[in-house]
Amino acid sequence: MDTLITACRVLPRPSAPVRDGAVLVRDGVIVAAGPRADVVAQAAPDAVRHDFPTGTAMAGLCNVHVHLAFDASRETLAHFAADESPLDGARARLTAMLRSGVTTVRDLGDRGHLGAAVRRSFEGEVAPRLLVSGPPVTVPGGHCHFFGGETASDDDIRALVDANAAAGADVIKVMASGGQLTEGGADMWESQFDARQLAVVVARAAAHGLPVAAHAHGADATEAAVDAGVSTVEHCSFLTGPRSFDRREHVAKRMAAEGISACSTSSRNWRTIVEKLGDDVAQAMYGRLPWLEEHGVRLLSGTDAGLPGSVFDDPAGALELYEWLGFPRRRILEIATEDSAAGLGLAAVTGRLEPGLAADVLVVDGDPLASLSALRHPLLVLASGAQGL
Repeated sequence: MDTLITACRVLPRPSAPVRDGAVLVRDGVIVAAGPRADVVAQAAPDAVRHDFPTGTAMAGLCNVHVHLAFDASRETLAHFAADESPLDGARARLTAMLRSGVTTVRDLGDRGHLGAAVRRSFEGEVAPRLLVSGPPVTVPGGHCHFFGGETASDDDIRALVDANAAAGADVIKVMASGGQLTEGGADMWESQFDARQLAVVVARAAAHGLPVAAHAHGADATEAAVDAGVSTVEHCSFLTGPRSFDRREHVAKRMAAEGISACSTSSRNWRTIVEKLGDDVAQAMYGRLPWLEEHGVRLLSGTDAGLPGSVFDDPAGALELYEWLGFPRRRILEIATEDSAAGLGLAAVTGRLEPGLAADVLVVDGDPLASLSALRHPLLVLASGAQGL
């Protein structure tokens, strides 16, 4: 059965908007996207039709850094520790993401392979595409040790990577630096592994055909992760202290040359952080994003959803950080769709409205190229052609 979507404007890619356009979907795949007359001519007479005279049709959004095990409340860790039946909550969070227009999700840390269980639980139901890591590799008592991924030796690292791969992981997560969520562990700017140990993670993951995502706030940890050959650097803050930074140009140049992507992991909380730190410190911290962009590093859209205040259903609030930093809206939408898909190795699967790609389609009321707030008003969401909203 064909599904035909007509809209005031269609964004096959954010850089190529089409006024009075249409999208044709067949068997979960995009058949055509472009001028209305051209696309309508290819639709079957009995196509299911959706018309949005004030809407914009575009590719579904990506959120490439979430934690479905967390509930985004102020008591996130306490609730996590007490939750003996986490599946229902995780399912509800993934559904909320879908209804907000997110059709590709990467979960980067859970306990007991919750993400894989969530994915299995949605078989036959409509849900975003879900990539999972399982418990992250960390050190004894290290950042997010409560997920169950503590390792004390190279053999422990290899065993955990093997176990995660066997449980269905799509990516291996490693905590290259400390983090603010874990009491008693390394500080955010302090390294937990050196480049040699990180290379052990990367090599074992590669043996399973899996990429590695490195949590790295510290400048040293980021450089070590890049030296080890990870695929993505999460946070990529270049911290050297509580409020000091060391953006290393040679590291950024190497990331760009080797196709290592950076994920900002910034939610709608960014406004609160700006108010707390002040403009100067906030610009120094968030300014790494335009700086990385200038050096040709691919940026990925991820929010660390699940942490306190990092909600699952406000992608627009997170993306408005880029606008505050001076990014054009066209570029912001590219980061949230095609660039993020490419950074996950999914460029041939999703991220654009092009023939042959999965029918991950978001229709919003208004024009997101004129105002990102349009993303807060989804009218229709398709995930691989199935209607989620």
